[in-house]
This record gives sequence, C-alpha cells and structure tokens, in this order.
Amino acid sequence: MTQITREEIEKIARLSHIELTDHEIINAMKHVEAVLNYAARVQDIAHDITIETPKNNNIERDDIIIPTDPQPILAQAPEREGNFFIVPVIIESN
Repeated sequence: MTQITREEIEKIARLSHIELTDHEIINAMKHVEAVLNYAARVQDIAHDITIETPKNNNIERDDIIIPTDPQPILAQAPEREGNFFIVPVIIESN
C-alpha cells in the first residue's frame, strides 16, 4: 500500500496554488492513496496479462470500383478543369 504524507499533500496544494483546510488535507490524503493503490493493483494485474499484438499484418482486399457522378462534388470546387480540381502549387519543382 502506498502511504501519502500530509507534507506531500501540502506540497501539491502549494504547487497548485490551492489552499486546503485540515479536513480537506485529510480527505485528499485518503483519495490520493486510494487512486495510487488502485493504480498499483492494475499494474500488478497487467504484469500477468500478455497481449499479443500482430506486427506487419497485411490485409489484402479487392478494390471495388463504384461509378459515381463527379459533378455534385466538382460543382463545389472554386476552380476546376474538366473532371479535376485546380489547386494552388505547394511544392515547386526546379
């Protein structure tokens, strides 16, 4: 079990620019201890679990072509040429 001291809570409060009463300090100590104990339990359980993650698992699928009318989308373009958008040049080649 993790023990939190009053001084640690007071230091956290001081760094956070929070003023705490004695009652609030005691409550904060209980809450912080509970959170740290819970985190320690989760960490203990996590050590026992092995999760295999697939690496470089390529999934292949067939491309399915669905013919659609480009006009509704192209009608929204500020500039176009035929069935293509005209966009500003970002990278200039020499």
